[in-house]
Amino acid sequence: MKDPYKVLNVPRTATDDEIKKAYRELARKYHPDNYAGNPLADLVQEKMKEVNEAYDQIQRERASGSRGGASSAGSGTNSGFVHIRSMINMGRYSEAELMIDAVAQSDRNAEWNYLKGVVLIKRGWYIDAQKYLEAACYMDPDNAEYKNALNNLRNTAASYGGGYRSSSGSVSPCDICMNLICADCLCECCGGDLIPCC
Repeated sequence: MKDPYKVLNVPRTATDDEIKKAYRELARKYHPDNYAGNPLADLVQEKMKEVNEAYDQIQRERASGSRGGASSAGSGTNSGFVHIRSMINMGRYSEAELMIDAVAQSDRNAEWNYLKGVVLIKRGWYIDAQKYLEAACYMDPDNAEYKNALNNLRNTAASYGGGYRSSSGSVSPCDICMNLICADCLCECCGGDLIPCC
């Protein structure tokens, strides 16, 4: 891999804030949405992957106290996910989503789907979040973290959906009447009339 500082175009003496700023600018510049349908989309995706890997490598080096040259250690495809998790934990969902969306299609594994689902939950997009969490569980069925997140989301949805049922499970005459009136309104919208007197 190239020298990560050169990839981000910052000196080795740059502060952590300067590195973050440089990373964010490059992430915005090379975000895939900016190049949708563009013949350069594949090149931009590779560049974004390189930027993510460089940023992650600098973060790892600084966390271990090393500011040496470019490491020859392999950078696994999940290396960026550590930083994405950190952004989510800090409540920086926009940055996390930028990073998630910048991951190459070929690297979108179970963990990617899980993290995408988590960000969507934080943004209130529960139906979309469920799709990503289901994909994560399908791709890695033994992962307890993914299963728990999906179960929590489903339990939350179920608690919202059962508001009009009584604890005995019986249906009251008021519920039947209300459902008939709603059905009649729908029929009238479509040109029919279920209850002629209304």
